[in-house]
Amino acid sequence: MPTAISVPTLFPILTPDVLLAFQFSSWYPRFASKSIKSTIIKPLTQDFHDYLRSDGVFLPEGSEDLSVRFGSCVERLEDSTDNSDADEDEESREPRRMFAFPELDAKIRDTVKQYGAVFPKLNFSSPRDAAWMLPPSFPLKCTAPSDVYSLLKSSDFILHDLDEDHVFEGCDSGAKSRPEYTLELVLRKWYPVDRSRELRCFVRREILLGISQRDPNYYDFWNEHGTQQKVVDALTRYWEENVKGKWEDTDGNYIFDFLLSRDFAKGHIIDFNPYAPRTDPLLFEYEELLDLLTEASSVSPSANHYHPVLKVVDSRSHPAAARNAPIYQHNMVPMEALALSGGRNVEEFAEVWQEQLRQSTEGTYSDDES
Repeated sequence: MPTAISVPTLFPILTPDVLLAFQFSSWYPRFASKSIKSTIIKPLTQDFHDYLRSDGVFLPEGSEDLSVRFGSCVERLEDSTDNSDADEDEESREPRRMFAFPELDAKIRDTVKQYGAVFPKLNFSSPRDAAWMLPPSFPLKCTAPSDVYSLLKSSDFILHDLDEDHVFEGCDSGAKSRPEYTLELVLRKWYPVDRSRELRCFVRREILLGISQRDPNYYDFWNEHGTQQKVVDALTRYWEENVKGKWEDTDGNYIFDFLLSRDFAKGHIIDFNPYAPRTDPLLFEYEELLDLLTEASSVSPSANHYHPVLKVVDSRSHPAAARNAPIYQHNMVPMEALALSGGRNVEEFAEVWQEQLRQSTEGTYSDDES
């Protein structure tokens, strides 16, 4: 562990080995009993990697459910767009590569059967920016392989985990070569989450410095002094009993997300993240956290232990408060729909879309009856 007399920097050194300590398969076995039930699928085939990196939003063959009908409709819409463009050079178009993952489909179905429903992520990133792909009343809830694939294919966030250069960006590797990095699919048990009780906790040199509300909406209960004190005490106690001292390989530098129970007395770990610029400090600034570290490091060992700072959205006019625009709104339209809209006004777009939906439905019923 770092010595108390060393001068703290804004960020600790992030090496490739330290970074990989935060991929899901590295930390989950140590904290499985304190976190959400999860299944890790690895290794994944190169074909699956190629599928995630391929252009467009489409589903692999065999991952059937209602979403496949939507996928078929999207492909017909693409055909309609192509046929209506007289300047399109048909001979220059290459046929789309088709994918099928029967073994992975089976593992996903088995996990869904075990948990009831799942939500997916890769080594580090989850497709939360693609939640709009599934019913809004059950965000990220997957009950079939097609749900999992549609979330992953519609997400910008997961692209980070597909490129090793992006994964290790910002790491101080020195003269050492990169450690092996293998893509993994994580299926976590899905259940409805009250985002108002989600917190992000910042730990530096094994000192819990700060706690931030994650959801940028205003909630009355977060401005009750008694509630704030109860949460700080409960979370500090949980951290001391279940997390503190278990991150020696990162010199005690990490950030973790936590979900409080309804009574604010306990909870469970959602995820761990590196203490690095890539992790959003939410209501804090990293410079502010450095000041807190300096302050905490100066506390005499004989004095009471350092109490972390809790930050919440304290008014509806708070700068971080959510606006009317939905979160990740930039990612809420499939690229195929954007392509379809080219050269059409809203009425023409709606007419073509409804016609293709009708044809897709009729074709599906006809296939079912034959």
